Amino acid sequence: MPEEMQDNVDIVVAGAGYVGLATAVSIVQARPDLKITVVDAAPAGVWERDARASAIAAAGRRMLEQLGCWSQMEPSAQPIMDMIVTDSRTTDPVRPVFLTFDGEVKEGEPFAHMVPNRAMNAALRRRAGELGIAIVEGVAVDHFDVDGASVTVALADGGSIEARLLVAADGVKSRLRQMAGIKTVHWDYGQSGIVCTVAHERPHEGRAEEHFLPAGPFAILPLKPDEKGNNRSSIVWTERTEVADRLVAEDDIVFETELELRFGLKLGEIRVDGPRKAWPLGLTLAREFVAPRFALAGDAAHGIHPIAGQGLNLGLKDAAALAQVVVEADRLGEDIGAIDVLDRYTRWRRFDTVQMGITTDVLNRMFSNDFAPLRTIRDVGLGMVDRMPWLKEFFIRQAAGLAGPAPNLLRGEPI
Repeated sequence: MPEEMQDNVDIVVAGAGYVGLATAVSIVQARPDLKITVVDAAPAGVWERDARASAIAAAGRRMLEQLGCWSQMEPSAQPIMDMIVTDSRTTDPVRPVFLTFDGEVKEGEPFAHMVPNRAMNAALRRRAGELGIAIVEGVAVDHFDVDGASVTVALADGGSIEARLLVAADGVKSRLRQMAGIKTVHWDYGQSGIVCTVAHERPHEGRAEEHFLPAGPFAILPLKPDEKGNNRSSIVWTERTEVADRLVAEDDIVFETELELRFGLKLGEIRVDGPRKAWPLGLTLAREFVAPRFALAGDAAHGIHPIAGQGLNLGLKDAAALAQVVVEADRLGEDIGAIDVLDRYTRWRRFDTVQMGITTDVLNRMFSNDFAPLRTIRDVGLGMVDRMPWLKEFFIRQAAGLAGPAPNLLRGEPI
């Protein structure tokens, strides 16, 4: 273990994904005197092999800009210029568009961008380095013990770190959440999300598409062309788990044939560009977000269906809210790990998280079926929304993360 890790720090963040890094950067940028160490179980360099891309809402972009990360990410970020929603079967000769969205929350500001995960992680790591945040990779947290005014974090390599606060941002199957004794509400959808990148002949013009199919939503999300100028899109394809596993295991010809049935021919010939993987889908909500000297953030606090593309953005909201609570408490001379301080974070995030979890659950159950009466009802509903500009604007602001009270960073303001 590096010698400097034996010193006390103010905060240990477990998990060097976007949420863990964003939390650390947000706090230290506002309070440079606070010392943070980020510990990650994944081996060094694993993040560089992540071929996926994520949707960053307008509020998240404002936050990343405020943190000094967006300028590094922007060259590879594809703005979503508009979005269409259809409800059909793979056998339907035509997929009527029931709902369309303009992609801007205000002139010149798209409601979301698609950003490669590698670019996002690289920008956050660069900023963490500039701020003096230590990142220790390939070392898991073995256990932790809370004792009065501190938490001792024991590492798998035999080392330990003493801090005032431990933040668990270690994913939906969080080991630290289990160690803290925090229970979850969880159910499995019996679905998996197939994620891959598709190259296609014609440009997408920045359009995102959500096709509600009987097995689940099929999303086509625009990406920036690669270095060779190839047009590309990211696919998030929901299927029953047994079907998804079979499809991912098939050869390229079979997989691309099934993909083409759902993707269509509007962008010309398509081919899979890079790896394809399937991820099991479910709803996971932590019953508590905090404990003494302990806080959950990101997927460790909530895992939701990707039907609304809000998983990462919920995590950035956690990072922004927790950072603001910690920074403001430190400015007032309060104990940043005390339960009464951390309860402010819970009050800020619990309702929004539960609301989004329920919303995505209801949408998935409503649209992932082929029940004719329900199909008629939902199609009429989509058509009605399409004819109500004020309601469409409300949904866009929700998707952009700009509705309701928000932490300073999500408004593009410093803490």
